[in-house]
Amino acid sequence: MSELKALVTGGSGDIGSAICKRLAGRGIHVLVHANSNITKAASVAQSIMDHGGSAETVSFDLTNIESTGRALKKIMAQGPIQILVNNAGIHRDAPMAGMNQADWQSVVDVSLNGFFNVTRPLLMQMIRTRWGRIINMSSVAGIAGNRGQVNYAAAKSALHGATKSLAIELASRGITVNAIAPGIIEGQMSEANFDKALIKTIVPMKRAGTPNDVAALVDFLCSDDAGYISGQIVSVNGAMF
Repeated sequence: MSELKALVTGGSGDIGSAICKRLAGRGIHVLVHANSNITKAASVAQSIMDHGGSAETVSFDLTNIESTGRALKKIMAQGPIQILVNNAGIHRDAPMAGMNQADWQSVVDVSLNGFFNVTRPLLMQMIRTRWGRIINMSSVAGIAGNRGQVNYAAAKSALHGATKSLAIELASRGITVNAIAPGIIEGQMSEANFDKALIKTIVPMKRAGTPNDVAALVDFLCSDDAGYISGQIVSVNGAMF
């Protein structure tokens, strides 16, 4: 098989950058995606190259199906993308009684419609090569729900159904589809919402996870060793439930 290429959406974030670096560490050419934070994505790609890996940045608004399609067409002209990590996601937290339509729509657009807009164009190339790995980043909120995150939990829960259904569709083609549901993971997002005392109360392991905890699972699920694992929602949450 020729050099594998991986597209990681939201590759400029804490978890996304850890995933990019982990995959690049075993010789995969990584496309680090960002929409607004292209400078950070470029920094991630440069770090990978500085350590001997192969990477490039790509920028498009994955909520826009037309611009996403154009960007992916250019990328795929250089060869198939056989690993896709749908990692991009946003929060617009509010109790539903005070949630406006824009907060609902924007979260669903990124996590759910973005999954469709990015994944569908890549499928035929994966099918032709009869090998592929699709990882959808979910959340503990998509399994258990969370106060103030009806929009986010709804989008992630829907992603679970899409993961299981697509896994069935692609199972005979050598393509696996799985989702990862992180709990509280160290980074900008968790630091703004959880102090250490609260984490010790709600996480049985008494600590937040690290981006590398998530990246290690992505790495495994993208390997040949995980070729018989598909349609699963795997939690990385320190035994929260």
